[in-house]
Amino acid sequence: MTTPSPTEQLASDISALQTRVGWMQDNVRLKNVQNAIEDLQTTLNNMPQRLVKLRADGYVFEKYLEGQAAAFPQQWKGIHLPLLNQINQQTASLQSSMRTIEMKMTQLNGSRGNIAVARSQMSVIENEMSMLEDKVRSAETTLNGMFDSFSSEVNSLNSHLNSIDYMLTQLAEAKFTLLPTEAGLHAVKAVWAKDVKERKEDPDGILYLTDQRLIFEQKEEIATKKFLFITTETQKVQELKWEIPVALVDQVTTSKLGMLKNEDHLDIRFKEGSPIETVHLHIWEECTEWLKLINRAKIRDFDKDRTVPIDQAVADKVKAIPSQCPSCGANMGQVVLRGQDSVKCDYCGFVIRI
Repeated sequence: MTTPSPTEQLASDISALQTRVGWMQDNVRLKNVQNAIEDLQTTLNNMPQRLVKLRADGYVFEKYLEGQAAAFPQQWKGIHLPLLNQINQQTASLQSSMRTIEMKMTQLNGSRGNIAVARSQMSVIENEMSMLEDKVRSAETTLNGMFDSFSSEVNSLNSHLNSIDYMLTQLAEAKFTLLPTEAGLHAVKAVWAKDVKERKEDPDGILYLTDQRLIFEQKEEIATKKFLFITTETQKVQELKWEIPVALVDQVTTSKLGMLKNEDHLDIRFKEGSPIETVHLHIWEECTEWLKLINRAKIRDFDKDRTVPIDQAVADKVKAIPSQCPSCGANMGQVVLRGQDSVKCDYCGFVIRI
């Protein structure tokens, strides 16, 4: 490899410094902060319409969401103007320093013929650039501190709306249907590990929580043909694997598994009467949050914040189910869900129409 001459090395170093100066010309305008503000403003502007759509698509819980979203613009109004004033002040100061550096870069380019002078000028510019970079970082920290708490609140709600949107999208694509008056609460990508230890052949799909049931639907692309270990053909498999009333959940245990303990898992044990005794699920969300969701669904805690009240006539039909089979007298011990149109006796097969 040929060692560059002093003149060539100087030209290369000046070029690198010019690139650094070019980047700084954007940074002194505090573009990172301004982009964050624009993103936040867009999120705020879109939030009311997002909520309207989520309600129209069937999300009937957390009636306080509209009030929370409506309060944000007023809060932002009190933050936004002082923030813009600070940005203007900080930008003016930083751009003044930037202009000084740009003038010195012009002088540097005129000194290329004198390597010693050019090197001296470069050293001065590099020191001033380092100080300016520190000023930019300090300004960004100060400005971000003026709205990061508010931004966190907005982003937290927006993330929650994203999760609701995901659930509604999955429900719209599901092969099963919800019962009348039944509504979705949450959904997550999951693997049902049938033997507790997760295996490649275990069904991959979506775990749903509604106000009445836990449902697992397999939903994945399965390889049907391979060539030299490379998948060449796949088939989409979508099939309801199990559905169990939330009322039959006996215990939920959470665990962190995997080599780095970063995999979230649920072990759910069901009461007598459930078609499955236990299930083990690997889920792609924080397992402790799912524990809270399931426990809240069990005690019907979500019902108090519904935007659409439960149809009392439908609820009364469930209460009217006899405790004993009219045909054989056996105890009708099944959990009856709102919206069911019939109940079948486990002993004689007699069907009670609801």
